[in-house]
Amino acid sequence: MNFEEEISLLIKSRYPLVLVDTIDESYVLGQLCRLAESQSFTFYSWSLTKGLRIGRNENSFYKTEAADAMLRVANDLVKERRPAIFTFSDFDRFLSDASVARLFKDMLDILKGTSSTVVLLGAEGKLPPDIAPLAARISGGYPDEKQILAEINRAVSEFRLTGVYLKVDMPPETLRRVIKTLKGLSLQQVRSALNVCILKDACFDGADLVGIEKFKKEAFDRDGILEYFGSEQKDAIAGFANIKRWINDRRNSFFTEGPLPPPKGLLLLGVQGCGKSLAAKVIAGELGIPLYRLDLTRLYSKYIGETEENLRKALSTVERLAPVCLWIDEIEKIFAASSGDVDGGVSKRVLGTMLTWMQERKDRSFIAATSNDINNLPPELLRKGRFDEIFFADLPDAAAREGIIRIHLVKRGLVPELFDLPGLARACEGFSGAEIEQAVLSALYSASGAGEAIAARHILEQLKLTRPLSVIKAEAVDFIRNWAKERGILPV
Repeated sequence: MNFEEEISLLIKSRYPLVLVDTIDESYVLGQLCRLAESQSFTFYSWSLTKGLRIGRNENSFYKTEAADAMLRVANDLVKERRPAIFTFSDFDRFLSDASVARLFKDMLDILKGTSSTVVLLGAEGKLPPDIAPLAARISGGYPDEKQILAEINRAVSEFRLTGVYLKVDMPPETLRRVIKTLKGLSLQQVRSALNVCILKDACFDGADLVGIEKFKKEAFDRDGILEYFGSEQKDAIAGFANIKRWINDRRNSFFTEGPLPPPKGLLLLGVQGCGKSLAAKVIAGELGIPLYRLDLTRLYSKYIGETEENLRKALSTVERLAPVCLWIDEIEKIFAASSGDVDGGVSKRVLGTMLTWMQERKDRSFIAATSNDINNLPPELLRKGRFDEIFFADLPDAAAREGIIRIHLVKRGLVPELFDLPGLARACEGFSGAEIEQAVLSALYSASGAGEAIAARHILEQLKLTRPLSVIKAEAVDFIRNWAKERGILPV
């Protein structure tokens, strides 16, 4: 249901008051004016600078710049019982004045049971407790996919009229992704994003997705709670065959409308350093969506109620940024005191907010959560419906270890065939992926310091010097491996 259909339904349902959260006031006013004309309603609009206007008239028809003066005139108009839509811009800011609040409540009392409605426009407007229950709250000014496509065509046509050659390379699948990515922006923001993409290089293609994603991030995440990360392709990670297959089976349903719902997300449990964070980047890359990490250091606050509000803002931002992959690294840290005894119930409320959002969200956001400590994960988080699947990242087997060594050699411009990969893989049994990477890096430093070309023996030396986590923290590693095995958690 788009904005016009939604507000039309609210007006027909005889809501006396509708609060529209919008950053594109002129666009919403145009939509409301067209809606009023289609239903033969009188359309009134008011702002502090322009006063009360009727229809598409740009001039005030009465000296009504002051909010209380406008309400006295509006109350007389309501008493005439002609169906009307009244739109007031930024009006919630005036309701702290007792006389304005009283006049407004009188107006709403007259409106009850009539076909007329007051629509308040603004961004994140707040109403007094005695008025808020009368209002329906919706978002507006965000064009649907058809309107975004029309705006793309308009931007391309306008640029071509300048006489400058514009290269357009937009296969249907790429265009569909561009449209999905532009969703959540206002019409003016869509125009700005498209203009930046087209003007910078006179080219409009799939590479512009990165620019659009950056534009959305800057527009919505003012508090910096979401941190942008680059994604990776499946060749960047060794092993993880089950996850790669799982993502591949669901990739097409993420952008296409069909009988199958888009996947919601997965939880990666496992031993530290075994590639869970890298897997989150690969998941985003394979789905073809931007990756954002929830920054826990910015989420929590010492002030009462602010942590929960920060989480709500972050989740609202995720919905606006969708399609997106939300990476929650070490998710157990959000609920570290889920009993609520230590922090005054903050973690309990955070858990409730998070679980409700995970269950009820309808946007195309995918959660890739990781955890090293299953003891601190609440059981509510692990049940089906929160995540589509739970995977366990174990210490890499011989084939995976060989693949990890190959990846890190290639990444540093070395030829893997010049190294005894099977022998190196045997030598690092019990090592995590992070420990293997560090051994390769240390071998590079060692060879460089000796003025030698790196060889397998340098890596073997570093492996012998390393005490892996599976030895240092053997009990903890064995516990989590046995826990996953006993409960039949799917291997990655």
